[in-house]
Amino acid sequence: MSPSGERWGPYPLVLAGAALGVLAIFLVDTEWGGFALGAVFLVAAAVRFAGYGGALAVRAKNIDVPTLAVLGAALVVTALFLEYPDLKARLLALFGQ
Repeated sequence: MSPSGERWGPYPLVLAGAALGVLAIFLVDTEWGGFALGAVFLVAAAVRFAGYGGALAVRAKNIDVPTLAVLGAALVVTALFLEYPDLKARLLALFGQ
């Protein structure tokens, strides 16, 4: 087994960031809390991709990384659409709809 610090790996950092993101959603601002939570998921995907799994490694790396990245990107894009409504119109105009 690896040293005691590696068993948990980056899991406490991701968990603390996710908890702060959820608190920000409820107490501060829905848009920026969602953005922060999405950013935490993207950081978790990057950390998992780099090989630092620890308790963050739930499944195989090729399942964990895309799942975390897609969820994080979806939260970030949704938060940006909520904060800047004209961004959605510009994006739709870019794709010709």
